[in-house]
Amino acid sequence: MITFFAWIIQIILVPVLSPLFVGIIRKIKARFQNRKGASIFQPYRDLRKLFGKDEVISKDASWIFKYMPFILFGTTLIVGLSLPMFTTFLKTNLTGDFLVVIYLLAFGTFFLALAGIDAGSAFGGFGSSREMTISALAEGGLIFSMLTLAIVAHSTNLNQIAISISSLPLRSFMPIILSFIGFFIALLAETGRFPFDNPATHLELTMIHEAMILEYSGKRLAVIEWAAANKQLIFLALGANLFFPWGIANSLSITAVFAGIIIFLIKLLILSVSIAVLESGMAKYRFFRLPDLLFTSFIISVIAIGIII
Repeated sequence: MITFFAWIIQIILVPVLSPLFVGIIRKIKARFQNRKGASIFQPYRDLRKLFGKDEVISKDASWIFKYMPFILFGTTLIVGLSLPMFTTFLKTNLTGDFLVVIYLLAFGTFFLALAGIDAGSAFGGFGSSREMTISALAEGGLIFSMLTLAIVAHSTNLNQIAISISSLPLRSFMPIILSFIGFFIALLAETGRFPFDNPATHLELTMIHEAMILEYSGKRLAVIEWAAANKQLIFLALGANLFFPWGIANSLSITAVFAGIIIFLIKLLILSVSIAVLESGMAKYRFFRLPDLLFTSFIISVIAIGIII
């Protein structure tokens, strides 16, 4: 019975909580700008409003444009089900490999870029081009940062990685910290945060993600925004529970699961605050400076692997 309820929590955790952490980051950034800011629950209200609106779809749009939001949202649900969120006992061997997770997310990004081009607008085209450039460059740092953990754990399974890293002594954490820095840079790139993208802009010279979805409206736009929030929470969960896996339940007792959920939420909150503080103290980089930052992420991760070997 406990296993059944744990699976239910695992399934709903990402889509239920993801808009909340979007709201938390926005709220903290507003405070740093001496503004009151919207409620942390405003993203839920925005989704409800979009689900209640009508859609406008071009007659020239293909099936890619029509079904991309559901493909994107579906990949985030599958990945969310595969992560060690609050316990390491809910294992999914088929999708629990870190390479499978990375490429499932890349699969959704690929269809997002295709939909941006499919709309036929100039905005969608350059948004897709920029998105694919950043995703391709971020992939190296992302894979090698998690490869560091896989080498330490002697496994590519996410649950096994969390178990192995949690048992490491603190003196062995130098390569883990380095790989986390590389991962954090990739996280900012993959989730469209500063200095890579501004999630709150519609300016032609700065937007990347928003440029690809300008042609969407109504329910499909709500699904896309929800999927983007899911993806952000997935990356926060990867950072919290793979690099700092303390507090994850190693048994399926009610007390351990409850404690695991509370500690997981605290770690997500700390990472969300870190992102908000970082974004409040820096500006968006010019697009041609971004490859240097992503290459830095890759090099830091390679150094971490070199330390282990």
